[in-house]
Amino acid sequence: MHEDVKKVLFTAAEINSRVREIGCDISTDFQDKNPLIIGILNGSFVFVADLVRQIEGRCQVDFMAVSSYGSGTESSGRVKIIKDLSISVKDRDIILVDDILDSGNTLYYLCQVLEARGPASISIAVLLDKPSRRAKPITANYTGFEIPDEFVVGYGLDYDDKYRNLDFIGVLKPEIYNK
Repeated sequence: MHEDVKKVLFTAAEINSRVREIGCDISTDFQDKNPLIIGILNGSFVFVADLVRQIEGRCQVDFMAVSSYGSGTESSGRVKIIKDLSISVKDRDIILVDDILDSGNTLYYLCQVLEARGPASISIAVLLDKPSRRAKPITANYTGFEIPDEFVVGYGLDYDDKYRNLDFIGVLKPEIYNK
């Protein structure tokens, strides 16, 4: 799999350090609260696992699974909830956690859906932000790294359900996904 990566953008050590910083920020911002961390599957599972271990104080975790990519590299623009929450968000401080904020279609849609359920607040934490691709008016409250418009894999991010287990984030060679 390493031979499919054109270059490494962020090493495991750089990611771990930044996740620790985000966890510290969330701990400060939600001190004496019990936020509900909502991981967006499948890409965020590694980030969520590492992030919640860095949050001091109480928090709960739940997951949603959505689909907007299929097996391609471009968002279809249509978001479908595949797995919904098992915990109510009514009057809760929620933190949506995703691997990447790209077009913004998924997180924009989920914010609308969740807002209708009556949470106390909605915050967004993303490991990666690709603002050059934004199609919806949405920003993250907590961002790991801003990246250029390149297709990245690793640390939970995939191409065709491969590369999630890489401990770094790298740019996938175009010949891999342009077959």
